[in-house]
Amino acid sequence: MLGWRRAASAISAGCVRRLSMAKSKFEYVRDFEADDTCLPNCWIVVRLDGRNFHRFSEQHEFKKPNDDRALNLMTKCAQTVMQELEDIAIAYGQSDEYSFVFKKKSRWFKRRASKFMTHVVSQFASSYVFYWKDYFKDQQLLYPPGFDGRIVLYPSNQNLKDYLSWRQADCHINNLYNTVFWMLVQRSGLTPVQAQDRLQGTLAGDKNEILFSEFNINYNNEPLMYRKGTVLIWQKINEVMTKKIKLPKETEEKEVEVTRTRTKVVPLHCDIIGDQFWEEYPEILAEDS
Repeated sequence: MLGWRRAASAISAGCVRRLSMAKSKFEYVRDFEADDTCLPNCWIVVRLDGRNFHRFSEQHEFKKPNDDRALNLMTKCAQTVMQELEDIAIAYGQSDEYSFVFKKKSRWFKRRASKFMTHVVSQFASSYVFYWKDYFKDQQLLYPPGFDGRIVLYPSNQNLKDYLSWRQADCHINNLYNTVFWMLVQRSGLTPVQAQDRLQGTLAGDKNEILFSEFNINYNNEPLMYRKGTVLIWQKINEVMTKKIKLPKETEEKEVEVTRTRTKVVPLHCDIIGDQFWEEYPEILAEDS
């Protein structure tokens, strides 16, 4: 019996030595991994964009110039990402893009850029497929959508505010152009090439004038979601729930309303270029947030 135990111990020790040797022999390949740790004390912005979404929107018959189903689906996916990664302080989206801002002091994924980007993009893309049927009830998903991502670091609060202002300004420029373009195509009967030629060299005032004089459309009355995009922030929300409780000296349970406070991701359609938004929600930029 003693000999058997010694033999088993020797075999086990041999296996451990061989595994140790194998590990030390091949583990050198880890040295090829690049260090992609994000700089400390910087806002980490992950921006994703739809890959070839012009074709995707045509194949799936998106309404032009704006499709509420597509925009709301994008926001649902972004909310899912934020609920999964609570270190995201704010997100901003328009058209087929969304920007997610991680807190300056975030230690998620040990601040590895590749981890931030892959997790955000994969979570967003899978959510897009998962929730598609909730928004496009009569439109089958013909093929999986693709999204690409990038990471940019911003060291100061002003840098971050300027970045988000840039994206919202881009939303306004693109939406104004698309609104006029599709009015010329859909209501004036111009071909896409003719509409493009008509708008070449025009300024914002010229486009507003075309909308008003030819189509009786005041661009300022267009939905804020189209003109301003969507801002996602964390807010405390009071929810009224019905709960069954059994009161003393009562034989049956009774339904009562209970108010609970929960922190949820809330979409806003507002201006973030001016100071009013940041004065109203100072916690977004707070150092200890």
